[in-house]
Amino acid sequence: MIIAKVCVIAAITAVSAFILKANKSELVPLCLAAGGIIMILCVFDYLAESVQLIKTFTEQTGINSSVVKMIFRIIGIGYIVELTASSIKDLGFDSVADKLIMCGRIVIFMVSAPILKNLYEVIMSLIGIV
Repeated sequence: MIIAKVCVIAAITAVSAFILKANKSELVPLCLAAGGIIMILCVFDYLAESVQLIKTFTEQTGINSSVVKMIFRIIGIGYIVELTASSIKDLGFDSVADKLIMCGRIVIFMVSAPILKNLYEVIMSLIGIV
């Protein structure tokens, strides 16, 4: 029921921001940031469980751990960029958020290059060329 907890926190944050917008509009960004941080902290326990599950899966299947680490880096970069861009858009700076998303995509591409190289090597070894 973690999703219900997160939804309630999001609703309380939105209502609080709506009330603050009418009275003290300068506090709205702080309210939204605090609500977002609280929601993320609620989900961290489940993240730890997922990481342990994937670690066990990796050990059982024999997948190279460096590939899994790179995949986690890519996912982390995506989440951090999306969270930051959403926060920047909430503040009204859409053009900065769009540029951040573009930079995030470039970084994700650069981080994923070794995975593409490993994939190429696996395909070539299966074909028997290398």
